[in-house]
Amino acid sequence: MGVVSLWRQEVWVDGLTRSRWLHFFWSHRLGLGVLAAAGAVLLFPWYTDNPYTLGLTNRIALMSVAVVGLNLFMGCTGQISLGHAAFMAVGAYISGILTVHAGWSPWLALVVAVAAAAGFSLAIGVPLLRLSGHALAMATLACNVVVHHVLLQEDRWTGGPSGLAGIPPLTAAGWAVDDPVRLHFFLWFVVLVVMFGGLNLVRSLPGRGLMVLAADEVCAACLGVPVARAKVVLWTLSAVLAAVAGSLFAHTYGFVSPDSFGIFVSTDLAIMVVLGGMGSVWGSVLGAAVIVLLPEFSELAEAYKEFVHGGLLVAMLLVAPQGMIRGIRQAVALAWWRAQQGRSDASA
Repeated sequence: MGVVSLWRQEVWVDGLTRSRWLHFFWSHRLGLGVLAAAGAVLLFPWYTDNPYTLGLTNRIALMSVAVVGLNLFMGCTGQISLGHAAFMAVGAYISGILTVHAGWSPWLALVVAVAAAAGFSLAIGVPLLRLSGHALAMATLACNVVVHHVLLQEDRWTGGPSGLAGIPPLTAAGWAVDDPVRLHFFLWFVVLVVMFGGLNLVRSLPGRGLMVLAADEVCAACLGVPVARAKVVLWTLSAVLAAVAGSLFAHTYGFVSPDSFGIFVSTDLAIMVVLGGMGSVWGSVLGAAVIVLLPEFSELAEAYKEFVHGGLLVAMLLVAPQGMIRGIRQAVALAWWRAQQGRSDASA
């Protein structure tokens, strides 16, 4: 009996210790997750210094900044925007025009570009957000078409169909952020900051109220959420992040063209959100990675990009409508439950 009692006590202590560790990891999951991501970012250039590979990861970083912003809007409001590439275009072209034609500092141009995009989004957002559903999606798509047409026609400033070249890179502490490794650290630092802010917003008390807004506007209003104001704020925030991504795009590649921010880029941004999971900040990065890396695994994905992306979207909605991140969580939870059941059966 003494041996059995001692064994039960050890099992109880082990279980208590395991529970404490699980509670610690769960309570600090935000900080630990961002810390793990930061560690991966720091170690990646030592894993490979291939410029092409780093170029792909840098493009994922650029798209992730825009997708996180769009996901905050779509995930918290339940509405769809098919025009966020227009805000990327505003950020990219204003940065490019101010640095190329006016000789401004790239950092100052970036700030002005983001402020201009915020003002533009606010001006069109107040009337547009009176719409919802398919009407809002089509209206945002129309805005993207208008911006694209303006970029094509104002060739004196934008370069027209030929694009705008000679955009200088950003500089930090006297160093030009222009080679793949420096760009990697800089761009992913921006991504981590954006992710940290987005995760804190979603997990905050106002953020929880915004998540209710996506499910039921009437319920959210009854809970005290200012529905109209919340939509405008989220819309403007998403436009600001899209403009940041666009401006960084311009200073990363030194060249922009209207086709860099066409309607298919807007639809790709929305697909990235749905693939990763609406309302999931981590899913935004995962969705961006899937769409950017897909052509690397199949030439068909590049040749028939629109068809492949559409098919992938339909498949995801059928298999895991909540997105990849929630699908992975559910699979892990199911595997954990089955393992616990197996242990219980074995001990019985």
